[in-house]
Amino acid sequence: MGAVPASAASAAPAQPVKSNFLTEEWLAEADSHSLYSINKWAGVHDVWSKTDALGRKITGEGVGVALIDSGISPVKGLSGDDKVINGPDLSLESQTDDLRYLDTYGHGTHMAGIIAGRDPEVLDGSEKDSRYFVGVAPGAHLVNMKVAAADGAVDVSQVIAAIDWVVAHRDDPGMNIRVINLSYGTDSLQDPRFDPLSHAVEAAWRKGIVVVVAAGNDGASASRLAMPAMNPNVIAVGGADPNGTDSRTDDVVGDFSSRGSEGRAPDLVAPGKSVVSLRDPGSFIDTEFPEGLLPTDSAQRFFRGSGTSQAAAVTSGAAALLLQQRPDLTPDQVKELLVSTAQAMPAADTVGSGAGQLDVKAAVEAATPQYQQNHEASLGTGSLEQARGTSHLTDPITGVDLTGEQDIMGQPWNPTVWSQAALDGTSWNGGIWNGTAWTGTEFDGTSWASTTWTGTAWSGVDWTAHQAAFTGRSWTGRSWTGGSWTGRSWTGRSWTGGVWAGKNWPTTD
Repeated sequence: MGAVPASAASAAPAQPVKSNFLTEEWLAEADSHSLYSINKWAGVHDVWSKTDALGRKITGEGVGVALIDSGISPVKGLSGDDKVINGPDLSLESQTDDLRYLDTYGHGTHMAGIIAGRDPEVLDGSEKDSRYFVGVAPGAHLVNMKVAAADGAVDVSQVIAAIDWVVAHRDDPGMNIRVINLSYGTDSLQDPRFDPLSHAVEAAWRKGIVVVVAAGNDGASASRLAMPAMNPNVIAVGGADPNGTDSRTDDVVGDFSSRGSEGRAPDLVAPGKSVVSLRDPGSFIDTEFPEGLLPTDSAQRFFRGSGTSQAAAVTSGAAALLLQQRPDLTPDQVKELLVSTAQAMPAADTVGSGAGQLDVKAAVEAATPQYQQNHEASLGTGSLEQARGTSHLTDPITGVDLTGEQDIMGQPWNPTVWSQAALDGTSWNGGIWNGTAWTGTEFDGTSWASTTWTGTAWSGVDWTAHQAAFTGRSWTGRSWTGGSWTGRSWTGRSWTGGVWAGKNWPTTD
């Protein structure tokens, strides 16, 4: 697929970015990694000035983006009315009232800000004001699907369950879920036709949901993308590096970004180097990687992170803009619009950059393509254990790893039954998934109800005993004021959080 010529703005000679990181107050317009700059150079500012068929400015209004991640904390920029809808919390922290839905890891909040953040001071039509934080699709709403705990702990079965839930509830009143952002990947070596996680994202795609996934952060030596980016249907996004200038002509693929191969490479790249988004004070990433803080940000609201996670989040926001503009677009058409209009990257690796760098303005202005992918359909009948790759949960009480063909509840995995139910959108029955009650069935207008997990975990230990492992892990008040949260480490854990594709956090350049 070809790429359109670079815009006049991006074709201008490269100029060094003004650096005031160490001595002057941080300014978004002077930082090529800020959302202000990313939105400007990707053409998002121009898109916000356009209108849809109903006369509304194109900001993603009415479009739901399901963020399957570590939760979302209601920091400024994400605390507005109707900005976040809490889906069921499927994480290991769901049984602790003070942690439910909240982002104790720090990853999900960073992604949420990129996709749809919006400061309360930003009025309609003033989204380009550099004094305030604005994500790519500030009018979109986020459906918070928390699956990861404070140390990044998550099993592939939780992620699959979350994808299935989104499919089942995509058309619920107020949801209109058209996009899934999945900044998660495993090093599964299964053929994507058989891998269960790959099948789950393909099932969502076939139900009309655009699935945007991170390509992976294993760098130039990685000839294989993370799973489920290996699935050829979904949008696999690599990370671009602006190379220290405010021009796109010298942009390269980030050192962290997995390159893939001629058989399966990123479809395109988007900004992923040192991206400035919303900080989640007291979270694991915030406390473990203080290098990500902006020393001259007087309000200490922001945090830098590098990875294909950030690139995927930018692309998810772009998809939301397209779907407000043209709500009848199929996922295949959204993918074709984004890929076919990507800007060429003459200085970049030709495989790792895919079709080029995301150009949102060009995608919005392009004609609707008559396009349909014809890849061989996935079966999803492979191994759940192999889908985990080398990443496994460890029970904090017994030290037993979650392995084999079972989910976190210890329920046996039947790929034949599940794979068909996933395609049909029927793997959830009320709050029950794979034979066990994971969540409640009521919705109060802002959050999906929880339920008490009964029985035992995969290790044979009763779930009630695990609540003690979370003692001390509570925020200061359910309203979450950004106060002191301690006890983030889970004694005896061996998890590294490496499956999250935004794992490169201590990047401050």
